[in-house]
Amino acid sequence: MKVLIINGSPRQNGNTSILLAEMKKIFNLYDVEAKEIRIGNKNVRGCLGCDFCAEHDGSCVFNDVVNEASAELKEASGLVVASPVYYGSPNGTIISFLDRLFYSANYGMKMKVGASFAIARRGGTSTTFDVLNKYFTISGMPIASGDYWNNGFGSKKGEILEDKEGLRNARVVAQRMVFLMKAINDAKDKYKDLLIDENRDWTNFIK
Repeated sequence: MKVLIINGSPRQNGNTSILLAEMKKIFNLYDVEAKEIRIGNKNVRGCLGCDFCAEHDGSCVFNDVVNEASAELKEASGLVVASPVYYGSPNGTIISFLDRLFYSANYGMKMKVGASFAIARRGGTSTTFDVLNKYFTISGMPIASGDYWNNGFGSKKGEILEDKEGLRNARVVAQRMVFLMKAINDAKDKYKDLLIDENRDWTNFIK
């Protein structure tokens, strides 16, 4: 079983990495492979809506870290996305990355377990958390929740180590992710009829 972790911070070994390391402890404990890709230090441009991916087996026209991550996510049972807060929102790199990842993927995300985290000095974590979760909720992905908002607090490198509640919550979310992934894996054959969806009528607001 495998989890893909997307680290949206540009900082090497910063507060976002420290929080994700707490999750990895739990994944390792339960023999879940955790693959982390750090994108905050990469040049990731936004989606063009060109539909190149639809004609090229889900491969984005920009052959970069998005295509790399998509290949990993296809084989994963869960996805963790963590971002520092920039002006009350995820940073621009991670939004561009997620737009392209979710749009280009030619495989179903349904029943892959998602979790997101927002890391900030002080404010904007709730709005950032909301933005990140929307990628999951429109893709049929169950969300692993914790005992509070999935926040982490710290400004300078390492300050998040003082946020004991936030680090505990990261471990709790990881544990619940493992539970959900294993439960879904055990149930997918027994209850496979429940995974068959109705036909979809694409409807816009002018018809």
